[in-house]
Amino acid sequence: MLTTQGVRVSSRDYSYNILKEKIMSLELEPGTKISEKEIADELNVSRTPVREAFMKLAQEELLDVIPQYGTIVSRINLEHVEEGRFIREMVEKEIVILVSKDFPEVFRFRLESNIRMQELCMEQNNFQKIFELDEEFHQLLFAACRKERTWNMLQLLNSHFKRLRLLRFSSDTNWEIIINQHKSLYQLITNKEGEKASEIMEKHLRLAFLEQHVLKEKYPNYFIG
Repeated sequence: MLTTQGVRVSSRDYSYNILKEKIMSLELEPGTKISEKEIADELNVSRTPVREAFMKLAQEELLDVIPQYGTIVSRINLEHVEEGRFIREMVEKEIVILVSKDFPEVFRFRLESNIRMQELCMEQNNFQKIFELDEEFHQLLFAACRKERTWNMLQLLNSHFKRLRLLRFSSDTNWEIIINQHKSLYQLITNKEGEKASEIMEKHLRLAFLEQHVLKEKYPNYFIG
């Protein structure tokens, strides 16, 4: 048994978790060719769990198996991006309305702390941590109205949109817009102004998508569609 994030897991799950994290963080760039042997050697596991991890990641559309060529990290598909954004927008606009009606005190503190950490990371120019905190901010909204399973389900459909958003974070240091939107969302939820919070959420989730063409020009090899 191996350990990932402090939890003991099988070689297959270990390989899957490490590979997925490398893909989602863009450490393994879209279009990168990888092999079972290289990954097995790098992770110090046999090829069988790596092969199983490859199969699972291919089912999640994070790896593409190309006949007579090999396996590559899937490029960001803009049709999948739009679908992921659409689903998140429809759901999260309703989530903030729900949270506005009943916002548990413990989540107020956690959201406040999250926003302050975002500001600190902006001062330190740490885009990776700001992105993680951004994801946590949204996850907390789902948890606040007991919709954690919905959040987990969305993650399965959201991998291409999520990579686009991380690319946007790494390319644009004007993170203050995003953090200010988080502040507005928090304040509107606290004031029980759900409809206004819903409008802000719509604008918030469209930021990266509106900039997709700029990102595609800057990183042409990362995209299809």
